[in-house]
Amino acid sequence: MRAFVFPGQGAQAIGMGKALADAYPAARAVFDEVDDALGEDLSGMIWEGDIADLTLTRNAQPALMATSLAAMRALDSEGVSNTAASFVAGHSLGEYSALAAAGALSVADTAKLLRTRGTAMQEAVPVGVGAMAALLGLDFETARAVAEEAGQGEVCEAANDNDPAQVVVSGHKAAVERAVEIAKEKGARRAVLLPVSAPFHCSLMAPAADVMSQALEDVQIVAPQVPLVANVSAEAVTDPAEIRTLLIKQVTGSVRWRESVAYMAAKGVTEIYEIGAGKALSGMVKRIDRAVTVSAVGTPEDVVAAVAAINA
Repeated sequence: MRAFVFPGQGAQAIGMGKALADAYPAARAVFDEVDDALGEDLSGMIWEGDIADLTLTRNAQPALMATSLAAMRALDSEGVSNTAASFVAGHSLGEYSALAAAGALSVADTAKLLRTRGTAMQEAVPVGVGAMAALLGLDFETARAVAEEAGQGEVCEAANDNDPAQVVVSGHKAAVERAVEIAKEKGARRAVLLPVSAPFHCSLMAPAADVMSQALEDVQIVAPQVPLVANVSAEAVTDPAEIRTLLIKQVTGSVRWRESVAYMAAKGVTEIYEIGAGKALSGMVKRIDRAVTVSAVGTPEDVVAAVAAINA
């Protein structure tokens, strides 16, 4: 059994997806669809723009989705459809890419939702008020205890349970800075503030969750052709109403990536393909379960290799 997984923010790079668009008309069509949906030349920014502009949350989110869906369409044009996977999953915004890849959302609706989501998350907390930090070398329970101790009346929560030795905490800047120091005292290998513009996946994002609740009301979600392993529950879901609820909860909830990968492995998944930009999820998967083989699919060469492996 195999799963297709989709990366989140941080994987963006100028030029991503360009080779796919040049090699596969179906991949280029995704970028055109996204540009049309947003009414702007986002693909131009992705391929020839400034990394500072691309990294803005409102741009990075639809851009990463477009790159993932372009890779998925390239696979499809070579005869590997979404149903070659038993599950799909995505890290944070990657959950939207996963849903689009599984046919639950249209590409145009996904692009608009992610533009709304990115803008809402950026505006939920004034710049400089919030922060996020990666705690390396601590397990989830220890990291969660660190976050609680660091709170001291402010918000500091475990935001991403990425793998057995990487947990990201999120909240008020001073509280997150305290968490970095406490984590070092508790034996963390490293504890570093992340270069992000807002404190994602914590209760400070409640205003953005409200915005997404409204935005998702107006969008058609159909049952995905492949079950989604959701960030919030770390379990498979196919019911459109439940998916809608989980997408709203996801804005303030933890990304349970370690548990999601473990869930898929327990269900029999032995191969995972990371579809889109970068290889961040591939590294996490290797640290979660060494028995699972993992491959990144972000270039035409990757597509050829994946098609050969899947059809072998």
